[in-house]
Amino acid sequence: MQLDPRASAAGVRLIAHEVLVSTNAEALSLAGRGERGPLWVTAGRQTGGRGRRGRTWVSERGNLFASLLLTDTAPPEHWPELAFVAALAIHDAVAEVAPALRQQLAIKWPNDLLLAGKKFSGILIEGEGGAEGKGSVVVGVGVNCVSHPGDTDYPATDLKAAGAEVSAEALFTVLSAKMPGRLAQWNEGEHFSTIRADWLARAAGRDHEVRVRLAEDEVVAGRFEDVDEAGRLVLSLPDGSRKAIAAGDVVSLGEGR
Repeated sequence: MQLDPRASAAGVRLIAHEVLVSTNAEALSLAGRGERGPLWVTAGRQTGGRGRRGRTWVSERGNLFASLLLTDTAPPEHWPELAFVAALAIHDAVAEVAPALRQQLAIKWPNDLLLAGKKFSGILIEGEGGAEGKGSVVVGVGVNCVSHPGDTDYPATDLKAAGAEVSAEALFTVLSAKMPGRLAQWNEGEHFSTIRADWLARAAGRDHEVRVRLAEDEVVAGRFEDVDEAGRLVLSLPDGSRKAIAAGDVVSLGEGR
Protein backbone atom coordinates (compact mmCIF):
# COMPACT_ATOMS: atom_id res chain seq x y z
CA MET A 1 0.00 0.00 0.00
CA GLN A 2 1.12 3.55 -0.69
CA LEU A 3 -0.22 6.95 0.26
CA ASP A 4 -0.98 9.51 -2.40
CA PRO A 5 1.59 12.34 -2.22
CA ARG A 6 -1.23 14.74 -1.36
CA ALA A 7 -2.04 12.68 1.73
CA SER A 8 1.59 12.65 2.80
CA ALA A 9 1.77 16.40 2.30
CA ALA A 10 -1.24 16.74 4.62
CA GLY A 11 0.66 14.92 7.37
CA VAL A 12 -1.02 11.55 6.94
CA ARG A 13 1.10 8.45 7.68
CA LEU A 14 0.74 4.77 6.85
CA ILE A 15 1.61 1.48 8.55
CA ALA A 16 0.98 -1.44 6.19
CA HIS A 17 0.79 -5.07 7.32
CA GLU A 18 0.48 -8.33 5.45
CA VAL A 19 -1.86 -9.88 8.04
CA LEU A 20 -3.69 -8.47 11.07
CA VAL A 21 -6.52 -9.70 13.23
CA SER A 22 -8.29 -6.38 12.59
CA THR A 23 -7.04 -3.04 11.29
CA ASN A 24 -9.46 -1.25 13.63
CA ALA A 25 -8.17 -3.19 16.64
CA GLU A 26 -4.57 -2.47 15.66
CA ALA A 27 -5.25 1.25 15.20
CA LEU A 28 -6.96 1.46 18.60
CA SER A 29 -4.05 -0.42 20.18
CA LEU A 30 -1.59 2.04 18.64
CA ALA A 31 -3.64 4.93 20.02
CA GLY A 32 -3.54 3.34 23.46
CA ARG A 33 0.25 3.24 23.21
CA GLY A 34 0.42 6.95 22.41
CA GLU A 35 0.37 6.91 18.60
CA ARG A 36 -1.08 10.00 16.97
CA GLY A 37 -3.16 10.42 13.86
CA PRO A 38 -3.86 10.91 11.09
CA LEU A 39 -2.50 7.41 10.55
CA TRP A 40 -3.72 4.70 8.19
CA VAL A 41 -3.33 1.06 9.21
CA THR A 42 -3.83 -1.46 6.40
CA ALA A 43 -3.68 -5.22 6.04
CA GLY A 44 -3.54 -7.54 3.06
CA ARG A 45 -5.75 -9.94 5.01
CA GLN A 46 -7.61 -9.91 8.34
CA THR A 47 -8.15 -12.97 10.49
CA GLY A 48 -10.81 -11.36 12.68
CA GLY A 49 -12.36 -8.54 10.68
CA ARG A 50 -15.41 -6.91 12.26
CA GLY A 51 -18.48 -5.12 11.06
CA ARG A 52 -21.17 -3.23 12.95
CA ARG A 53 -22.94 -4.87 15.89
CA GLY A 54 -20.19 -7.45 16.29
CA ARG A 55 -20.70 -9.03 12.87
CA THR A 56 -17.85 -10.78 11.10
CA TRP A 57 -16.37 -8.99 8.08
CA VAL A 58 -15.09 -11.63 5.65
CA SER A 59 -11.55 -10.53 4.83
CA GLU A 60 -10.16 -12.35 1.81
CA ARG A 61 -6.87 -11.26 0.26
CA GLY A 62 -7.24 -8.85 -2.65
CA ASN A 63 -9.89 -6.72 -0.98
CA LEU A 64 -9.21 -3.47 0.86
CA PHE A 65 -8.96 -3.40 4.66
CA ALA A 66 -7.88 -0.05 6.08
CA SER A 67 -8.43 1.99 9.23
CA LEU A 68 -7.71 5.67 9.74
CA LEU A 69 -6.73 6.73 13.26
CA LEU A 70 -7.68 10.29 14.17
CA THR A 71 -6.73 11.90 17.47
CA ASP A 72 -8.32 14.94 19.12
CA THR A 73 -10.43 15.46 16.02
CA ALA A 74 -13.83 16.23 17.57
CA PRO A 75 -15.90 15.50 20.69
CA PRO A 76 -17.22 11.91 20.77
CA GLU A 77 -20.80 12.98 20.05
CA HIS A 78 -19.65 13.90 16.53
CA TRP A 79 -17.85 10.62 15.83
CA PRO A 80 -20.85 8.85 14.21
CA GLU A 81 -20.79 11.58 11.56
CA LEU A 82 -17.50 10.13 10.34
CA ALA A 83 -19.43 7.26 8.72
CA PHE A 84 -20.97 9.84 6.39
CA VAL A 85 -17.57 11.48 5.79
CA ALA A 86 -15.92 8.14 4.97
CA ALA A 87 -18.79 7.03 2.72
CA LEU A 88 -18.35 10.15 0.60
CA ALA A 89 -14.58 9.64 0.41
CA ILE A 90 -15.04 6.02 -0.71
CA HIS A 91 -17.66 7.09 -3.25
CA ASP A 92 -15.25 9.75 -4.55
CA ALA A 93 -12.40 7.26 -4.81
CA VAL A 94 -14.35 4.51 -6.57
CA ALA A 95 -15.85 7.02 -9.01
CA GLU A 96 -12.31 8.12 -9.91
CA VAL A 97 -10.70 4.68 -10.33
CA ALA A 98 -13.74 3.10 -12.01
CA PRO A 99 -15.61 5.95 -13.75
CA ALA A 100 -17.78 3.53 -15.72
CA LEU A 101 -19.42 2.50 -12.45
CA ARG A 102 -20.19 6.02 -11.23
CA GLN A 103 -23.89 5.92 -12.07
CA GLN A 104 -24.29 2.57 -10.27
CA LEU A 105 -22.87 3.86 -6.97
CA ALA A 106 -25.04 4.80 -4.03
CA ILE A 107 -24.75 5.05 -0.24
CA LYS A 108 -27.01 3.06 2.10
CA TRP A 109 -27.73 4.41 5.56
CA PRO A 110 -25.92 4.28 7.89
CA ASN A 111 -22.56 2.94 6.71
CA ASP A 112 -22.66 0.89 3.50
CA LEU A 113 -21.95 1.58 -0.15
CA LEU A 114 -23.87 -0.09 -2.94
CA LEU A 115 -23.02 -0.98 -6.51
CA ALA A 116 -26.06 -1.66 -8.70
CA GLY A 117 -28.04 -2.16 -5.50
CA LYS A 118 -25.63 -4.62 -3.87
CA LYS A 119 -23.30 -3.94 -0.96
CA PHE A 120 -19.60 -3.77 -1.75
CA SER A 121 -18.21 -1.62 1.07
CA GLY A 122 -18.77 -1.03 4.76
CA ILE A 123 -17.56 1.38 7.43
CA LEU A 124 -17.00 0.82 11.15
CA ILE A 125 -16.42 3.74 13.54
CA GLU A 126 -14.84 2.94 16.91
CA GLY A 127 -13.23 5.22 19.48
CA GLU A 128 -12.11 5.89 23.00
CA GLY A 129 -12.91 9.19 24.69
CA GLY A 130 -10.22 11.40 26.18
CA ALA A 131 -10.03 13.42 29.37
CA GLU A 132 -10.44 16.72 27.51
CA GLY A 133 -13.64 15.68 25.77
CA LYS A 134 -11.99 14.39 22.60
CA GLY A 135 -9.85 11.26 22.26
CA SER A 136 -9.01 8.74 19.55
CA VAL A 137 -11.41 7.54 16.90
CA VAL A 138 -10.83 4.99 14.15
CA VAL A 139 -12.57 4.99 10.77
CA GLY A 140 -12.52 1.41 9.50
CA VAL A 141 -13.07 0.80 5.79
CA GLY A 142 -13.64 -2.46 3.96
CA VAL A 143 -14.10 -2.61 0.18
CA ASN A 144 -14.76 -5.75 -1.87
CA CYS A 145 -12.40 -5.30 -4.80
CA VAL A 146 -12.05 -8.82 -6.19
CA SER A 147 -14.38 -11.06 -4.16
CA HIS A 148 -17.40 -11.01 -1.90
CA PRO A 149 -19.15 -13.40 0.48
CA GLY A 150 -22.20 -15.27 -0.74
CA ASP A 151 -24.13 -15.83 2.48
CA THR A 152 -24.95 -12.28 3.56
CA ASP A 153 -28.13 -10.73 4.96
CA TYR A 154 -27.99 -8.05 2.27
CA PRO A 155 -26.94 -8.94 -1.33
CA ALA A 156 -23.21 -8.38 -1.86
CA THR A 157 -20.92 -7.80 -4.82
CA ASP A 158 -17.41 -6.60 -5.64
CA LEU A 159 -15.77 -4.28 -8.13
CA LYS A 160 -14.38 -7.08 -10.28
CA ALA A 161 -17.79 -8.76 -10.56
CA ALA A 162 -19.13 -5.43 -11.83
CA GLY A 163 -16.45 -5.30 -14.52
CA ALA A 164 -13.90 -3.02 -12.85
CA GLU A 165 -10.36 -4.35 -12.50
CA VAL A 166 -9.24 -2.23 -9.54
CA SER A 167 -6.63 -3.44 -7.06
CA ALA A 168 -6.91 -2.74 -3.36
CA GLU A 169 -3.57 -0.91 -3.60
CA ALA A 170 -4.74 1.42 -6.37
CA LEU A 171 -8.03 2.15 -4.61
CA PHE A 172 -6.32 2.84 -1.28
CA THR A 173 -3.93 5.37 -2.83
CA VAL A 174 -6.81 7.36 -4.27
CA LEU A 175 -8.85 7.00 -1.05
CA SER A 176 -5.92 8.37 0.95
CA ALA A 177 -6.08 11.51 -1.20
CA LYS A 178 -9.86 11.88 -0.99
CA MET A 179 -10.25 11.45 2.78
CA PRO A 180 -8.40 14.61 3.89
CA GLY A 181 -10.61 16.73 1.68
CA ARG A 182 -13.80 15.26 3.09
CA LEU A 183 -12.45 15.59 6.65
CA ALA A 184 -11.64 19.23 6.00
CA GLN A 185 -15.16 19.76 4.66
CA TRP A 186 -16.59 18.16 7.83
CA ASN A 187 -14.32 20.39 9.96
CA GLU A 188 -14.62 18.38 13.18
CA GLY A 189 -18.41 18.45 12.94
CA GLU A 190 -18.73 22.17 12.38
CA HIS A 191 -19.85 21.67 8.77
CA PHE A 192 -21.71 18.37 9.00
CA SER A 193 -24.59 20.05 7.21
CA THR A 194 -22.56 20.18 3.98
CA ILE A 195 -21.49 16.54 4.38
CA ARG A 196 -25.12 15.62 4.99
CA ALA A 197 -26.23 17.43 1.82
CA ASP A 198 -23.60 15.67 -0.31
CA TRP A 199 -24.47 12.33 1.29
CA LEU A 200 -28.20 12.75 0.59
CA ALA A 201 -27.44 13.49 -3.06
CA ARG A 202 -25.91 10.00 -3.29
CA ALA A 203 -28.34 8.18 -0.97
CA ALA A 204 -29.96 4.89 -1.94
CA GLY A 205 -33.73 4.68 -1.63
CA ARG A 206 -34.55 8.29 -0.84
CA ASP A 207 -38.24 9.13 -1.33
CA HIS A 208 -39.01 5.42 -1.59
CA GLU A 209 -40.28 2.76 0.77
CA VAL A 210 -37.58 1.15 2.92
CA ARG A 211 -37.59 -1.43 5.69
CA VAL A 212 -35.29 -0.96 8.69
CA ARG A 213 -34.45 -3.61 11.27
CA LEU A 214 -34.22 -2.00 14.71
CA ALA A 215 -33.74 -5.26 16.59
CA GLU A 216 -33.84 -8.95 15.75
CA ASP A 217 -37.63 -9.03 16.01
CA GLU A 218 -38.51 -5.42 15.16
CA VAL A 219 -38.73 -4.03 11.63
CA VAL A 220 -40.23 -0.68 10.68
CA ALA A 221 -41.28 0.33 7.16
CA GLY A 222 -41.79 3.80 5.78
CA ARG A 223 -40.77 6.29 3.12
CA PHE A 224 -37.15 7.44 3.38
CA GLU A 225 -37.74 11.15 3.79
CA ASP A 226 -34.47 12.57 5.10
CA VAL A 227 -31.39 12.28 7.28
CA ASP A 228 -31.54 14.83 10.07
CA GLU A 229 -28.84 17.03 11.60
CA ALA A 230 -27.92 14.22 14.02
CA GLY A 231 -27.48 11.68 11.20
CA ARG A 232 -30.72 9.86 12.04
CA LEU A 233 -32.76 8.25 9.29
CA VAL A 234 -36.16 9.97 9.07
CA LEU A 235 -39.07 7.87 7.84
CA SER A 236 -42.57 8.95 6.95
CA LEU A 237 -44.82 6.20 8.31
CA PRO A 238 -48.08 4.95 6.79
CA ASP A 239 -50.12 6.64 9.54
CA GLY A 240 -48.69 10.04 8.58
CA SER A 241 -46.25 10.33 11.49
CA ARG A 242 -42.50 10.66 11.20
CA LYS A 243 -39.90 8.49 12.91
CA ALA A 244 -36.22 9.35 13.40
CA ILE A 245 -34.02 6.24 13.71
CA ALA A 246 -30.63 6.55 15.38
CA ALA A 247 -29.49 2.93 14.98
CA GLY A 248 -30.64 0.15 12.71
CA ASP A 249 -30.04 -1.69 9.45
CA VAL A 250 -31.82 -0.94 6.19
CA VAL A 251 -32.77 -4.42 5.00
CA SER A 252 -34.67 -3.51 1.84
CA LEU A 253 -34.96 -0.53 -0.48
CA GLY A 254 -37.68 0.59 -2.87
CA GLU A 255 -37.11 1.65 -6.44
CA GLY A 256 -34.57 4.38 -5.59
CA ARG A 257 -30.89 4.19 -6.49
